Amino acid sequence: MSKNNNHLSFRSGNPALNSKTFENFSVTQEKTMTLQGTVNKTIISLMILVVCGGFTYHSGNMNWVWPGFIGGFIVALITVFKKEWSPITVPIYAVLEGLALGGISYWYATSEYISGTVGSGNSGIVPTAILLTVGIFFSLLFAYKTRLIKVTQNFKLGVFAATGGIAIFYLVSWIVSMFGGHVSVLDPTNGGMMSIGISLFIVVIASLNLVLDFDFIEEASEKGVPKYMEWYGAFGLLVTLVWLYLEILRLLAKLNSRD
Repeated sequence: MSKNNNHLSFRSGNPALNSKTFENFSVTQEKTMTLQGTVNKTIISLMILVVCGGFTYHSGNMNWVWPGFIGGFIVALITVFKKEWSPITVPIYAVLEGLALGGISYWYATSEYISGTVGSGNSGIVPTAILLTVGIFFSLLFAYKTRLIKVTQNFKLGVFAATGGIAIFYLVSWIVSMFGGHVSVLDPTNGGMMSIGISLFIVVIASLNLVLDFDFIEEASEKGVPKYMEWYGAFGLLVTLVWLYLEILRLLAKLNSRD
């Protein structure tokens, strides 16, 4: 089996990176996509996201949460279907997601339902979540580049299956909520051991999806796809990092509710 097939025999758990993402690109001798270039674009995107998130967080403005997420979803769809627009759409996506995440972070930091008090008694949860997300990203990148983590077929299949199971779980909980129900284990105020265990499991799987993303992006660079695809690769990593950050926030909130 060829090296390329070893990389792509299973798709990434990331919906933005699948087996068809890098098809129909002709190999070129001009500047091409690299893993390091993608990481650099990801860092730029994260800086944009953090600046915009800081704006809504420090202003306490939660009005941007839904416009940010809805706008981000629309821009994400455009990015998926118009990959050549990635150098423009990905920074815009980072801005919109940042505005939304800043509002959500403010709610977590000040919610009396989590901290038990009104005000900023829970403010440490946000910088902790940011540091953990960034730390996990660079730790796994180092582990991947030094081959401390070997991306085998069984590893890919296991992470993909777990990610699919989590997606189904999210979908079921959303359907239940549409009929007035409530899945308590996803409640950030639920400090029960089972609830914390589920959140910890989701955080681990979200983290391992970064490894699959790195592997997928490295394969793309080996195929010689155009340089602008670094921005698309950054978009894929950004999707995973946003998911990881939100789940770390939820986990920390649950742990905080036990105090």
